[in-house]
Amino acid sequence: MKKTAIFLLITLFTVSILYAQDEKKTTIPLIGSEAPSFTAETTNGNLNFPRDFGKKWKVLFSHPRDFTPVCTSEILELAKMQNQLNELGIEIAILSTDNKELHQLWKESMEEVLSNEPVPVKIKFPFIDDAKAEISKLYGMLHAPVSTTRDVRGVFIINPDNIVEATYFYPMSIGRNLDELVRTVQALQTSHASNLFTPVNWKPGKDLLVPHFPYTKEELAENKDLVNEFYNVGSFLWYKKSLK
Repeated sequence: MKKTAIFLLITLFTVSILYAQDEKKTTIPLIGSEAPSFTAETTNGNLNFPRDFGKKWKVLFSHPRDFTPVCTSEILELAKMQNQLNELGIEIAILSTDNKELHQLWKESMEEVLSNEPVPVKIKFPFIDDAKAEISKLYGMLHAPVSTTRDVRGVFIINPDNIVEATYFYPMSIGRNLDELVRTVQALQTSHASNLFTPVNWKPGKDLLVPHFPYTKEELAENKDLVNEFYNVGSFLWYKKSLK
């Protein structure tokens, strides 16, 4: 009887440890998975994400805290890029564990700064109220070694079919490269449209990589111009020339 009781105690203790460890795990949506959906209050009203953005490309953009220097510099730059993002069919949603009221005050303070631009800018994208950190946990924005209450600088790029296409994280002290965010979406859009790949440091208008040998002998015999469309570097890197 005594041995049974000890065994049960050890079993319960082990299960409780495993449960506690599981609770501490951070789940991050993976590339190729469906973007987790949520409904939340924002500075633009209620948002059902990602559904409300329809067939646009979506970017969920998290930051640690309102009214802080690095975060403010990022949002100001995003605001100035709104026309460019719209032209590319990109919708932005900003996430942190601050509440909607603080978001609104911060937004207004930044719009005051932006009013001094040659063409005054209004911030049109929503700031999501995540005071309970439920969305931040859903998207793996809380990294426990750094903070359990404040998001790291996370980016999720989601395609028109609401599939996660790319994701990356920056530490709290380092501002993100927003040109790279735009370039990544442009690369994804180009790859989707062409069924080709983008090589290192690719930019719009540059040549694309072919994931297989670009043509057969029979195809070349029928269309001699194919040799002018493609070229190789070494034995297995084949490029398709850009139509500049």
